[in-house]
Amino acid sequence: MTAPHEGSASTAEHRRDASQRPAVRCVVLTVSDSRTVSTDESGALMERLLVEGGHVVVARHLVPNDDAQVHSRLVEALERDGVDAVLCTGGTGLGSRDRTVDVVRPLLEKELPGFGELFRMLSYLDQIGAAAMLSRALAGTARGKFVAVMPGSKAAVELAMTRLIVPELPHALRELRR
Repeated sequence: MTAPHEGSASTAEHRRDASQRPAVRCVVLTVSDSRTVSTDESGALMERLLVEGGHVVVARHLVPNDDAQVHSRLVEALERDGVDAVLCTGGTGLGSRDRTVDVVRPLLEKELPGFGELFRMLSYLDQIGAAAMLSRALAGTARGKFVAVMPGSKAAVELAMTRLIVPELPHALRELRR
């Protein structure tokens, strides 16, 4: 019997098949009013983890918490040839300026509720306890691309990227493109 985190034999086969495909080409989008390119540790961490995971970062942008600017940058990334995934950090909380999820959700064709559920569970167990329920982390698909939105803290990005996104990104794209 396989361990719970390993999945079924068919899941393992899908992961093997996905691992033989070309590197996933990603756009990293940091949404923040307080960070600059030089202080964007979460975006830099996301980029580093993607590259270490064998993926390619084709662009990295910093956008203020402004619906129109976030929407514009996101649509630009979704329409760009040679992009497989758009990964966003920031704007998932309850504050009045936390609007990334509200901008991204209407663009999704399919939402993947398991991402947010697993992210909050891992955050609860491994990092911040009950405060995990305050995150609106989100993932789904739009225009044939994988899209994820995670909180802006380095710890949240590291958790989401290392435990969920980097290991499953090729598999998610394999399934999306079937």
